[in-house]
Amino acid sequence: MFRYVLSKVFYLLVSLFILVSATFFLMKAIPGDPFQSEKKVPPEIRARLFEQYGFDKPLYVQYGKYLGNIVQGDLGISMKHVNQDVTGLILKTFSVSLKLGIIAIVVSLIVGVLLGMLAALYHRKLIDNVAMVLAVLGIAVPSFVLAALLQFFFAFKMHIFRVAGFETPLDYVLPVAALSAQPIAFIARLTRSSMLEVLHADYIKTAKAKGLNWFTIMFRHVVRNGIMPVITYMGPMTANIVTGSVVIEQVFGIGGIGKQFVESITNRDYPLIMGITIFYGVLLMLARLVSDLLYVVVDPRVKLSSRKEG
Repeated sequence: MFRYVLSKVFYLLVSLFILVSATFFLMKAIPGDPFQSEKKVPPEIRARLFEQYGFDKPLYVQYGKYLGNIVQGDLGISMKHVNQDVTGLILKTFSVSLKLGIIAIVVSLIVGVLLGMLAALYHRKLIDNVAMVLAVLGIAVPSFVLAALLQFFFAFKMHIFRVAGFETPLDYVLPVAALSAQPIAFIARLTRSSMLEVLHADYIKTAKAKGLNWFTIMFRHVVRNGIMPVITYMGPMTANIVTGSVVIEQVFGIGGIGKQFVESITNRDYPLIMGITIFYGVLLMLARLVSDLLYVVVDPRVKLSSRKEG
């Protein structure tokens, strides 16, 4: 088990190094510089700015310094936010996005698994058909389109929710619905197909023949085994929700890290763009790591294989 975790952490660090390096060199490859604007900057001020941010140094020197700062947890100073470091800006705005993301993940898991279970239990019946139609719509409609539709009907037309803002509990409803629709659809389809396979397995027939009650069979055998693909999907689901929040926060005027990311690109704030990109990358890698570890906890066969390897 220890070697299994250690190998996962090692690959995570290698992936993080590749991400940091790729982000740095891609930003340097962008034509122009962050000090270009409609108003022309005098050459002497431009030279001072280059010196202040280290852009006057050779590329390999900048890269080495950036790696050293990353190791120390220093993501640099924002070019557009006066006297504010990138780490502070990320932590300040991430708290808002974190609340939205956690609620969307919880809603996705609960609603998706329940829909999938109902569809499997009532296979080829009305509930199954309705659940699968909703799943197809959830996958087919992009989150930003759904967000606009929800905003139009429930805010402009029906006046149930506010158009934008993120202050009261009701303000969570529309953004969470837009963010979690696609993950709910995927989870419902995964749960349905997996549970249908488990329900027709020989050991379930044996359990029924032994007289085990319905709840024991469902929650000890069917749900536990049927939910395995959902655990595998948790990593990509987190990625979907995290990246989707960039657009959703912009649509609903939520002052989270997604909105900050869009503004940093518009402002050509290179340190903030790189910092948020790396932060997103670390977040998604950790989500994938947690997903893999949960898979080990739920499935004893993975534990045994990792111990044999060790």
